[in-house]
Amino acid sequence: MRPVLLVDVDGPLNPYAAKPHRRPEGYETHRLLTPRWEAAERRRLTEWGLPNKPVKPLRVWLNPGHGPALHALPFDLVWATTWEEEANAFVAPVLGLPELPFITWSSPRAEPGGGVFWKTPEIVAWAKGRAFAWIDDEITDADRTWVKEHHDGPALLHRVDPRCGLAVDDFTALTAWATGLD
Repeated sequence: MRPVLLVDVDGPLNPYAAKPHRRPEGYETHRLLTPRWEAAERRRLTEWGLPNKPVKPLRVWLNPGHGPALHALPFDLVWATTWEEEANAFVAPVLGLPELPFITWSSPRAEPGGGVFWKTPEIVAWAKGRAFAWIDDEITDADRTWVKEHHDGPALLHRVDPRCGLAVDDFTALTAWATGLD
C-alpha cells in the first residue's frame, strides 16, 4: 500500500505569509469566495457592526505546477486542510488535481496542549497506523514527538515555510522518504 501525503492548503500551496505585494515566483493570484470564508467573514463583519458591508474574496496564491508535481509523487493524496471539501471545489481545479479525499475535522477542535497542533491527534486517528507524510506550515517538534509516541506506522511531518510555499527541496524530501519505505 502506498503511503498517504496529507496536504494542507494555506502555507504549502498558498504562501499566505509572503509579503503582500511580492507574490512568489511561479504563483498566480486568485480571488476566491468560498462558502466557508464568506460565512466566517459575514460573522466577523456583523460582530463589528457592519452587517451590510460586502465580503471581500480571499486572496490565494497558487502555483499551477504544484498539481502535476504532487500527482507525480509516490503517494495517495489526501487534503488535510481546514478548507476540507472546498479544497476540491476551489483549489484542485486550479492545480489540475482530481477530486481528493479529505479529512473532516472535529468541531469543536480539541486542544491537545504541550505545544501540539490541534490537527496532529486527528491526523494520527485518521491514519490508523498507515504510513503518511504530512505537509503543513504549523508543524513543530512537539507534533513530531506526539506522532512518534502515538502512531504505529512510519510518518514524516514536513514543515513548509508559509512565506515560500512548496519548493523543489520539499518534493525531493517527500520522494526520498516515500521511496525509502520499501
